[in-house]
Amino acid sequence: MLGNMSFTASVLRVVIASPSDIPEARDAVEGALHNWNDANSISKHIVLLPWRWETASVPLLGGHPQAQINEQGVDSADIVIALFGSRLGSPTPEAVSGTVEEIERSVATGKLVHLYFSTAPLPRDIDTAQLDGLREFRHQISQRGLLGEFVNVAQLEHEVWKAIEFDVAKLDLNVSALATVSRGVKFSAQPHEERELKEYDKRGKARYTTRHWIEITNSGDKDATDVTFEVVGEHSSMMLTCDDEPTIIHAGQTRRLSVVHYLQGSDPDVIRIHWAENGEKKHKDFHVG
Repeated sequence: MLGNMSFTASVLRVVIASPSDIPEARDAVEGALHNWNDANSISKHIVLLPWRWETASVPLLGGHPQAQINEQGVDSADIVIALFGSRLGSPTPEAVSGTVEEIERSVATGKLVHLYFSTAPLPRDIDTAQLDGLREFRHQISQRGLLGEFVNVAQLEHEVWKAIEFDVAKLDLNVSALATVSRGVKFSAQPHEERELKEYDKRGKARYTTRHWIEITNSGDKDATDVTFEVVGEHSSMMLTCDDEPTIIHAGQTRRLSVVHYLQGSDPDVIRIHWAENGEKKHKDFHVG
């Protein structure tokens, strides 16, 4: 929670769009947005406002339900995060599904739209017509931009953080000038992972590998010098693959720290950042598991 501290911030409405078959993924996206707020809102003066039709829309007669959702939430969104599992969704007067209509409407008006498809095992009671429609839509939309995937909610949360960081930089809200109090060095550490195609086997089946990294951000107003990193715990499943030479992370700068994960490991994944600030040596631990 952000607590009772008052501060000036830009508010970005983030619409979470999806058919009804993946409620856990919708919850994960909303949770990731709230966690981003907890970690970044005060320092970056930005607040993300999740919008879900099932909790935020107001019951109102006079027009198709999708038209009401568009008017109350979608049209005033800054960012749209759209998710698909095994269903395309129910058709509307304007599109093959409500979620597709929200995507197309948002793209047409220049909003930032991120589209993710689940790669988790399909349910046994799958609607094959819905699945066929979803596959056709994915094929068509893949020609119009980059698509994302997620195998579980943990990976989806990482993907959402990555997307939000991209959006904040792209929108360039210039809210840093709102801060009037010196904050010194303020580090944050956010884990990320991305599945990459490694090779094809003899049968033409794709094999993937997962790349892991941690984004270290100094959101304060002071440079951090003599910065080094270490993994805490003798039995951690994580190992750093970066150079161990001291470095500088300037105010507002983000560094990518590559890591490797092993199957064994009884200690939680914790990284310790050491740095010097105004001649004083400091350190802080971050849970990144």
